Amino acid sequence: MDAQPGRPAEPTDPATPAAPGRPTEPAEPATPAAPGRPAKAAPAGARAARKRQAVVRAARDLFLREGFGVGMDAIAAEAGVSKVTVYNHFGSKEALFTAVVAGVLDEPLAGDGGSEGPDLARLAAADGPDALAAALTEAGRAWGRAVRTDAEGRALRTLVATELHRFPELGRAWRAHGPTGHHPAVADALRTLSERGLLDVPDLEVAVLQLYSLLVFPQMVFEQYGAELGEELSDRLVVDGVEMFLRRYAPGTGPRPEPEPCPDPEPAP
Repeated sequence: MDAQPGRPAEPTDPATPAAPGRPTEPAEPATPAAPGRPAKAAPAGARAARKRQAVVRAARDLFLREGFGVGMDAIAAEAGVSKVTVYNHFGSKEALFTAVVAGVLDEPLAGDGGSEGPDLARLAAADGPDALAAALTEAGRAWGRAVRTDAEGRALRTLVATELHRFPELGRAWRAHGPTGHHPAVADALRTLSERGLLDVPDLEVAVLQLYSLLVFPQMVFEQYGAELGEELSDRLVVDGVEMFLRRYAPGTGPRPEPEPCPDPEPAP
């Protein structure tokens, strides 16, 4: 799976030398998943979480420096863990790359002290529509700032666009992951808000994509072409985007009509 054309596949031995100055941690007892399949049961607990974070950070650094062609041995060594540990957590390099990319947009909202953004999960504690609108607006502003100022995030998005041409399996893995898997912090927050009755979200995947489309994607598109929206226009997009999103998903608005099916194309004469 990790082999490049003309290169043999990497061995799956559990011992991987650590990067210089870093000890290699022992592998976790789970068995690596078969290539292309997720691990049956990812390791859990605080120690496993630290290892997972180290692997994602190492993979992000190496993907940016060397592209998707970097080997799993190098990623394991950079993280100071064994290659078995990497596979226990992610199952394949495609899954690891997807996890790295998925973290880029959610990272500003992690609320873990590593960013100035709010914790998106705190939206679930909103005590009414006004508090929810304020919390979502704050989150959207933090999101926008991250898109405009995070050079590493821009580089990673550019890398994705480039590597999809070289490695089509990345596109397949990304599509299989689905919107809620791409943006787990957002999906979890919207799910919780719906369960609490603050939102009515019949289709979580659509809601996640619509929220991104309103708050984040315009800034990404302009940034990708070397243009900037500017602070004032970005803020207007966020404020109006939050209002549109909450109007659409406000509880008690009643059932919505089913869309008309697309007509079949006319047969060629």
